[in-house]
Order: sequence, then structure tokens, then C-alpha cells
Amino acid sequence: MQKKLTLFVIILFSIPLFSQEKLNEVKVIKKQKGIQKSFTVTGNTTLITSKELLKAACCNLAESFETNPSIDVSFSDALTGTKQIKMLGLTSPYLMITEENIPSVRGASQAYGLSFTPGTWVESIQITKGTGSVVNGYESISGQINTELIKPINDIPFFLNAYGSSDSRFELNTHFNRKISDKWSSSLFLHGNTRVAKTDMNNDGFLDNPLTKQINILNRYQYYNAEKGLVSFINFRYMNDKKQTGELDFNPDKDKGTTNYWGSEINTERLDVATKVGYVFKDLPYQSIGFQNAFNSHNQQSYFGLNQYNIKQSSYYSNLIFNSIISNTMNKFAAGLNFTYDKYQEFVNINDYSRIDNSVGAFFEYTYDNADNFSIILGGRIDNHNRLGTFLTPRLHVRYNPWEKGVLRFSAGRGKRSANIFAENQQLFASSRTFDILDSNGKIYGLNPEIAWNYGVSFSQKFMLFGKSADAGFDFYSTDFQNQVVVDVMQSPQQVLFYNLNGKSVANSLQLEFNYEILDHLNFRSAYKFYDVRTDYISGNYQKPLQAKHRVFGNLEYETHIGEKGKQWKFDCTFNWIGKQQLPNTANNPINDRLPEFSPSYSLMNTQITRVFSATFEVYVGGENIGNYTQEKVILGSDNPFGPNFDTSIVYAPVFGQMYYAGLRFKIK
Repeated sequence: MQKKLTLFVIILFSIPLFSQEKLNEVKVIKKQKGIQKSFTVTGNTTLITSKELLKAACCNLAESFETNPSIDVSFSDALTGTKQIKMLGLTSPYLMITEENIPSVRGASQAYGLSFTPGTWVESIQITKGTGSVVNGYESISGQINTELIKPINDIPFFLNAYGSSDSRFELNTHFNRKISDKWSSSLFLHGNTRVAKTDMNNDGFLDNPLTKQINILNRYQYYNAEKGLVSFINFRYMNDKKQTGELDFNPDKDKGTTNYWGSEINTERLDVATKVGYVFKDLPYQSIGFQNAFNSHNQQSYFGLNQYNIKQSSYYSNLIFNSIISNTMNKFAAGLNFTYDKYQEFVNINDYSRIDNSVGAFFEYTYDNADNFSIILGGRIDNHNRLGTFLTPRLHVRYNPWEKGVLRFSAGRGKRSANIFAENQQLFASSRTFDILDSNGKIYGLNPEIAWNYGVSFSQKFMLFGKSADAGFDFYSTDFQNQVVVDVMQSPQQVLFYNLNGKSVANSLQLEFNYEILDHLNFRSAYKFYDVRTDYISGNYQKPLQAKHRVFGNLEYETHIGEKGKQWKFDCTFNWIGKQQLPNTANNPINDRLPEFSPSYSLMNTQITRVFSATFEVYVGGENIGNYTQEKVILGSDNPFGPNFDTSIVYAPVFGQMYYAGLRFKIK
């Protein structure tokens, strides 16, 4: 029965499996790779393990992708220090971001939500390119990122991580775990971070990084009963995050709402409760049922100079999944129902954009896998949404292994979503731009829903080169928007326009990869990425602003042999070259506040050294942007922040120069 329950846990939480050798005793045969790609999983999925997450500072989820070529990481603005991610040339709103397959970063949390999950809580991350499974919803367009948190049943009794950096950021993470009984386990995760010092390296009078305070608490319970075939999780979470930024002399107690000094505060409070229950039918290991439920309250109170933006989102999500087979285990299916409810209380200055969204849907997904060289997943769902109407969502994934250690994949699917234009573009509030919505006939801010088709093909091959293992591959994806909410900053530097697409909008992405084990313990990863992301704007067809057409990625990692008592050295270095980027139109600004049509290309290098003293204690030091490259003019109109040319949203390179950090990890096993 325990084998059946283990199978169900895999199905319920959709954790990709990679081949493992069964051992009769506990000893390491081969070191686990930090990034793993399976040749038997149908979708184009990459697994980032906890080992990979330890190779960088990785203070939160947004910073967990620095060493991964599939995800591009950049700063969203010149003030908040917030990092945004892109995949296939599209920003995170087009990605479905889930936490243990429950939607997490969406709606009100789009701008800052990735920074609300501490890196030490993460057990693994699965990145799937192209449209995801219909089991998880209809919104995924360019891909899915699913985060698996550390499970109470597998956690250690105590973990401590302390971190400090040269930009005055300090963090403390502690994990406590205990076995309540033979079936119940509990974990308590505590996280706190703060930035206390004001820095202005470029002497523009504005903070390079915000002053911050965050408290984050997660309490998890896991029930595991192998005899009855039951497994369940219960999560309780509370977070409070405060950011202050703006001019160096800004004092919110005296200057808020005035033109004395320009400043901003972003205060967010979240409460999350989630449950999962799963049951494996007795004597039917291939048949199971799971029920997921989640409630969250996200309350953001913020202002940017004289612009005020407040949003509160109360959400409920429920998903019922039934898994079984048709005739034999080569033919499997998943079917179910889900329901979502979102209440938005949203205010932009004096304008009220509050609304209620709800949807109910049913899905069916068929999987054929001959357990050898071919598998196919064909899924579809039908949803009824009070604003999007009734619509179908088809998805297809195919895998074929033409020969040994080679895999060819194809995917196609449709996604549909409502654009939360203010929550997703909050960086534009920190400017003098006016916000204008040109359409009024739609049901979301007067706009129509976004609809896109995504098609992709990929190939990967493992081989031996000079007696060492290597692999190479490519993937090409194309996203074709039938409708898109265009965020137009190309028309005027004093204005941002929102309107429905009238023409074409296409995002094409090509990635070439080569990975090689140069020597024992010395591994090299590299990738070249080409993006053709173009949209028809009112003023013409342009490349998407702040999106490089060409990018080059390289990573070197080296580990010494594990010595007595687990002693070891670990070295890691990551290089990124970012090509020129289309910049928003600033032609009407005075000459001192104009930018060129395209940004210059530049390169970045990050590195980290870890010294493992034992199985329970290690320290690490590292540096980011070691070449000290910074954007020449980050804030337009910084000398007159309440004037017509002020803009902090045009960021194509780092704002802060070199940053060094150090930390320690301590465990009780």
C-alpha cells in the first residue's frame, strides 16, 4: 500500500521523476546535478534542485533563476530593486506561477509576488516551456513555473541561514521541524529581511535600493498514512512587507503627499491558507482522487509620489482531480473540476476599478505512454467566466525518442487571461506619465481578454566528447496573440496607453544549449538565446521595449572531492551577455532627458564560493555584477521629479554596481 501512496503523491503534486538507481546501502554513486532534464517526461520540463539554488544568493524566488538559461532575470524599475522574470521573451503575467500546483503569483501579486517566497523554503522548481497542463488552468501561455516547498515529512529538525550584503541587506531564515506522531509531521519556517542604509552610488539624489522590512511565517502540517492510502497537507502563512524609496531626503512622516521631496511606500500584507487531500483506491494503485483548496488575502497600500495605488485581492481556488487508466497503464487520464473566485478592491488615485471575477471549469487530459520511445498528452477544458465568457482550451504535448539519449518534443496550446493592467505595470506609477485606456467596450477595464496560441518544438541529445559526458539541444517557440492588451510607451514619453491589439503581436524564441563536463567535478553550461518579440503599436511596429534580441549565457561550476567529515569547496561563476534593447520613446523630452533608440549591449558576471566544514555547517561568499556595469542614466528628470519628464521605469541594466555578500548555513539532522 505504501508504494500506491507514493505513486499518488507523485500524481497529485506532479513532481517530475528522473531515473534513480536503487541502492542496497546509503552511499553516493554519482553526484546529483543541480539542473536536471528528463528524456522520458513528455513536456519540455527542467527541474532545478535545491543544490542549484545554493549556488547563488537566492534570497527569494525571483533570485532563484540566476544560474538557469531558460529564465531571463532583470530589474523592473530604478527604485524598488524588484527583479522580474521572462521566459520565451514574455514577462511573468504570461507565465503560470504555482506553488505546489496551486496558483500563487497572479493578480495583485504580479509585481512583487516572486519576492514573497524565501529561497530557503524551496525544495525544487519545475520549469515547463510552452503551454502547461489543462489540469492547472487556462491562463498559461508561455509556460509554467511550479515551486515545491520542503515537505515536513522529509525536513530536518533545525536549519539556520544568515545572510548579509554590501548593499546593507540582511536576512535570517530558521526552519523548525518535528514529528508529531507516526503519521503527522509539522514544519515552521520563519523569515525576516531588512535593508537599513541609504545608498546613492550614481549621485542622482535617489535611493539605489529601497529601505525594506519583511516578516514571513509559514506553518505546514503533513499527514501520511500508507495503510489507508491517505496523504494531506495544511499550510498557514502570514507575510508583511514594507518598502520605502525615493529621494535621499524623503521622510514619509513629513513629505508624504507633498512636493517637498519625491518618495514612495509600498506596504503589503498577505494571509494564505491552503489544503490538499489525496486518496489512493485500495488495490488500485493507478486510481486516485485529490482535492486542493486555497484562500488568500493580499492587501497592498502604496503611493508613488503623488500617485496613489491601493489594491486588495481576496481569492479562493478549488481543484478536484481524479486519475485512472483506460484498459491498461499505457493509457491514463486525469479529469476534474475547478473553481476560482477573485474579489478586487482596486483604487488608482480617486478612480475605483473594483470588480469580482469568478469561473468554473471542467477538464479532461489523456496520456498515452508506451514506456519506451513515445508519449502524448492531449488535454482540453471548458470554462465559464463571468467576464471572459464560455470558452475551450486545447493543449497538446508529444515526446518521441528517435534513438538512444535523444528526445524530440512538440507542444501546442491556447491560453486566455484577463490583464490586470495596473497591478502588472506598477513601475509606471513612478513617473509623470498619464494613464489612458483607449478602449471601453470590453469587460476588464474596458478591454478585451488576452488570447494567444503557443507552438513549440525542442530536441536534446546526450553524447560523449573526449571521454566526458555532454549534451546539446535547441528549442523554438512561437506565441501568436489573437488579442493582446498593448501597453504602449512608444507613443509619448509623457503617456502610457492601454488598448486592444489592432494588428499582429508575435513572440518568437530560439535557444541553443551546450553542456559539457570538462574535467571531473568541473562542469560547463552555455546557451545562446534569440528573441523576436514584435507588436503593432499605434505609431508602428516595434520590437518589445526592454527586451534584448540576443543573449548569451555561460556557467562554470567546480567542486572538490568530499573530504573527511564532509569537508568540501564549491566554486560557481555565471556570465551573461545582453544585447541591445529597444527603449521607449523619449524623443519629445529635453535633450538632457532623452535616451537613444536602443540601449548599449553589456555583460554581467556573478560568482560564489562555498566552504563546507561538515555535514551541518558551511559558509559562503559571493559577488554580483563584478564588472561593476551600471546604466548611465537611470532616472529621467531626477532633478525635477514632479515635472513632466520624470520616469524611473526605463531600466535596461543594473542600477546598483558591484554587490558582495556572505552567509552561513547550519543544520541539525
